[in-house]
Amino acid sequence: MAGNFLPVAKLTANGRPVLESGEVECSLLSTVDLSSEDLPAFPHLKSGLLILTTHRLLWLPSDTNTPSIITAVYIPLSTIQHIFSTKKSIKSMFHSPRIRFQVSTTPEGQVSEKGLKSLVITLVLRGKMDTDSFLGKFWDAWRGRAWEASGLATESGSGSGSREVSESLAVKMPVVGVSGILRKEQEMWESTDKSLQDAFQDLNALMSKAKEMVVLAERMRLKLLSGSNNQTSGTNDDDMGTKEEMQDWLLSVGIASPVTKESAGALYHQQLSRQLADFVKKPLERAGGMINLIDIYCLFNRARGTELISPDDLRQACSLWEKFDTPVMLRKFDSGVMVIQNKTHSDDEVFSRIRSFVSKSDALRTGISASDAAMTLGVAPAMAKEYLLAAEGKGLLCRDVSPDGFRFYINLFPEISPDDRYLVKDHGIYSMWISAVSSS
Repeated sequence: MAGNFLPVAKLTANGRPVLESGEVECSLLSTVDLSSEDLPAFPHLKSGLLILTTHRLLWLPSDTNTPSIITAVYIPLSTIQHIFSTKKSIKSMFHSPRIRFQVSTTPEGQVSEKGLKSLVITLVLRGKMDTDSFLGKFWDAWRGRAWEASGLATESGSGSGSREVSESLAVKMPVVGVSGILRKEQEMWESTDKSLQDAFQDLNALMSKAKEMVVLAERMRLKLLSGSNNQTSGTNDDDMGTKEEMQDWLLSVGIASPVTKESAGALYHQQLSRQLADFVKKPLERAGGMINLIDIYCLFNRARGTELISPDDLRQACSLWEKFDTPVMLRKFDSGVMVIQNKTHSDDEVFSRIRSFVSKSDALRTGISASDAAMTLGVAPAMAKEYLLAAEGKGLLCRDVSPDGFRFYINLFPEISPDDRYLVKDHGIYSMWISAVSSS
């Protein structure tokens, strides 16, 4: 029903909106109604999550994990024609704050930038929030017209850039003698000072430059993907290595729109939990389905740039995954080590690799350490030790504690008969251990 009047918004598997190139979240509000009194057929969306970005005004149902007839929709800021100022009156003191704005629509009532008709939409803010602060951010996002930035950047980069260069070259005077050197040094200082003033004039200018870098990185990533799809079988190994290095570099560019306490307010931990669930997908794939919580803390903070989070925020965000039914979970081992793993991850596969490793001749004689298992499994030594202890708890391994530390051996006791402990079968792990020890 809502999709007949408003564009449908794409969401991630964890209920976060899929942002466009260069789009950044500005503010989040909970329990917001969206309706229009001008058009009776317009749907009345109740108690949803409202997300204001630099490009759109998104409305999400309160529970995105539960199948519902109501879908997530959005209103492009480019379709807004006017934002009405809120009127303070005695009547307004007794009902929820309202924000009204006018959008362009088609004759059928569908919100469109090229619409010939107009429609007034009302936002009813039912939660505890600062209405004036949100209205100010709403005005700033609409006036900023960030959705036009990419088009302007492309136009300025095509013809005007060469014209500016030619004009700057035309007014340059020749560098002659000491006075010419001093004049050149003065021009360099003036150029540097101007660049610093432009970059650090205010925080918004700095953030806009950061957004441009993220957009550039996204373009490079798409170009790399298109190049990998079109490559032939005769691709040079050096080129492939360069592509892998470039992809690793792009991973450190960061999250384009990190959830912050300023933008999310009371919904901070809820939205941080959903964004973290989306973020850990790729690191988990690389780590084989399980990764240390400390490693995720470092990777996530590096991706967030200056918007760092505390360890308590990370733990609280992970603890909310049970409520949101995400495909990832927080796991705590008996030793206290905490990890993040996919719900589909199975320890049986890891135990099978450990069993194969400890069944080799060298491991049968000398056992394995956590460092040995870490190299084989491709995980950190602390994580490998937890796997070995878990395998010991399953009866797969036995440990030997010495001044050199822990070493783990294959468990031979299930194959030893209590009635005849000296009986050695022709097959089995016990027989392999006898052969390995005898050869040494």
